Amino acid sequence: MQIKKTALYEQHQHLGGKIVDFAGYYMPVQYSGIINEHQRVRKSVGMFDVSHMGEFVISGDKAFDFLQYITINDVSKLVVNRAQYTAMCKEDGGMIDDLILYRRENDYLMIVNASNIDKDWQWVYDHCIDGVELHNRSDELSLIAVQGPKAEATLEKLTDEDLSAIDFYWSAIGRLADVDMTIARTGYTGEPGFELLIANPDAESVWKAIMDAGAEFDIAAAGLGARDTLRLEMGYCLYGNDIDETTHPLEAGLGWITKLKKGDFIGRQAIAEAKEKGLERKLVGFEVKEKNVPRHGFRILHSGVAIGYVTSGSYSPMLEHNIGMGYVDIDHKKEGTPIDIEIRNRSVAATVVKPPFYKPQK
Repeated sequence: MQIKKTALYEQHQHLGGKIVDFAGYYMPVQYSGIINEHQRVRKSVGMFDVSHMGEFVISGDKAFDFLQYITINDVSKLVVNRAQYTAMCKEDGGMIDDLILYRRENDYLMIVNASNIDKDWQWVYDHCIDGVELHNRSDELSLIAVQGPKAEATLEKLTDEDLSAIDFYWSAIGRLADVDMTIARTGYTGEPGFELLIANPDAESVWKAIMDAGAEFDIAAAGLGARDTLRLEMGYCLYGNDIDETTHPLEAGLGWITKLKKGDFIGRQAIAEAKEKGLERKLVGFEVKEKNVPRHGFRILHSGVAIGYVTSGSYSPMLEHNIGMGYVDIDHKKEGTPIDIEIRNRSVAATVVKPPFYKPQK
C-alpha cells in the first residue's frame, strides 16, 4: 500500500520534522523534541497537522435516523454547528471507533481516526439505508489543530470572526487567513484551542499564516509524540491502545457518551446487558514514581497476581513522573489502590489515580 502525504508534508520537512509512517501517512512524530513541544502547548501555543484523520459527510432525509442507529450518543442533542463526541460499536458492544460528529446546516460531518478510515467507511457503507448519501472526503480536506492558552490570541489576528463566541464543542463556518473553513473549538490536549478544517489547496498558506501570527507567543509546530503525551495527561483514550473492538464503552469509562435510553442502536443490547450484569474490569489511571516507563501490554499485578494490563504509558512532562492507563479487575479500580507494573521482569510500584493526571491552568 502506498503511503500518503498530507498537504502539509513539505512544511514538516522544512521545519525539520522527524517523519514516520503512521496509519498509512507520512507524519511528523516530533520537531524540536516531544517534551519541548508538549510544554509549548501547555504554556503558550502549538500547532499540529492532523490531516491524516478521516472525514465522512452524511446527508439526506434519513441522515439523522441513520446516525442515531450507528452511533452510541444521542444525535437528537445536536443543533446546527454543535459537535458531539461519540463512537460506533459492533453488535457485541466492541468499539469500531471513537469519533466526533458535527451537525451542519444541510448535513453531518464525521471525523474518524486515521488508522480506521477504511474500516469505518466500510462499516457506514454496509449499514447505509435508503434516504442517506455518504461521501468520503478524507483525501480532500486538511485539519490543523491550534492548541494552548495563546491559541485564540494567535488566531484572532487572522479573522474577523468572534472566536470567543465559539463555545467548547461548537463550530462556525468562517474566514481565517483569507480562507473559508470550519473553525471548531475542539482538541485532544485539554488546553483551549481550535481545529480548522480546510480544503487541501489552502492548507499551506493557512499553516504559514498561523506560524507568523503566533511568533510573538513563541508558537511551535508539534508532532504526534507530543499529541500523545498531552492526551495521556488528560486521560483521553487512544483508539488501538485504550479502546478497540474488544472493549465496550462502559468499561472504558465512556458511559457518559453511551445513551441507552435514546432508543435502539448497534451494540445497545450487549452494552445494556453488561451494565445489568456488572462490569468485570475498568480502565483506570495510575502513577509510577520510579523512572521505569509503563508500556502498552505490560502486566498489572496486585500482590503478585495479574489483574490486568497497561494500555498507555509515558513520562509526563508537566508532572515529571511516569503515568499510564490500563484495564484492571473491577475489585481493584478504586482510587488509591496500590498496584505493580511488571516492567522487564521486575515489579514496579504504582498507584491507581483518577484522570486527568494534569489539570490545565485556568
